[in-house]
Amino acid sequence: MEEEHGHRIEGREPFDAHLLQHGLIESLGLARFDFVESTGSTNADLLAAVSSDVAAYPDLSVLVADHQSAGRGRLDRHWEAPPRAALAVSIVLRPVNLQGRPLPSDSYSWFSLLAAEAWCQALVDVCGVTAQVKWPNDLMVGERKLAGILAQLHFPTDGAPPVVVLGAGVNVSLGEDELPVPTATSLRLLGGRPLDRTALVAAYLRRFTALYKDYCNSDGDADAGLAGGGSVHHRLTRSTVTLGRTVRAHLPGDHEVTGVAVRLDHHGSLVIRDGDGHEHTVTAGDVIHLRPHVPDGHA
Repeated sequence: MEEEHGHRIEGREPFDAHLLQHGLIESLGLARFDFVESTGSTNADLLAAVSSDVAAYPDLSVLVADHQSAGRGRLDRHWEAPPRAALAVSIVLRPVNLQGRPLPSDSYSWFSLLAAEAWCQALVDVCGVTAQVKWPNDLMVGERKLAGILAQLHFPTDGAPPVVVLGAGVNVSLGEDELPVPTATSLRLLGGRPLDRTALVAAYLRRFTALYKDYCNSDGDADAGLAGGGSVHHRLTRSTVTLGRTVRAHLPGDHEVTGVAVRLDHHGSLVIRDGDGHEHTVTAGDVIHLRPHVPDGHA
């Protein structure tokens, strides 16, 4: 473990890649599992690798880094953490159904939310922390951000369906003075135990692969029931804390939409009802910021 003021910090033990490589690949049906001690960004690494040799990275190829020094979020926002204080894991998705037919690309919009749902389950499984999804790609505990998720596309030059690289970064053992922004939090600060990064990645991959495979087997139908529970649409409606709140969506071209977030549509986009009763559909790819909105004159 690393030390802080002479005390060891739980959760900063070296990552046990051997355990995952030999315990998960076969049981979960992962195509490959790669581990690096340190990198700038697992998503950037996988995108570059897929661009160079797409055939070498089948569906469910995974990359984990013990330390990520230049993590990226949506719209090229950057975040970083001390060595071994966070988790960085990225997955290649090349989704097909049971017959081997590629899923329609409009079904890809749910992948970030699937990852968020899988993380919510994994955090409870391992360390007893209950998080909720802030649409479109954050995990929140109260009003503080615990994790971020980023989905990026690669378009093969041979005209094959797009490849998705789905990354997640989770704050594990950061202290208050190590948080990237005051509105962030970590599992350590939330009292989560144990702070075992290897167990967290294993739990996430188990949860995600189960959800992902069921979703692919349903032809990417977000309203189809999944094994062991409701549909993707139902599950995310239940876990998305954004719904029911008054929000302000900042869109390209200095446009804004303010109103109540009433539901997720069939493609995972957010439907906002403004003060005149008109509904606006906001896609994850378009929104720049989504923030709570407090009307003037209200505390």
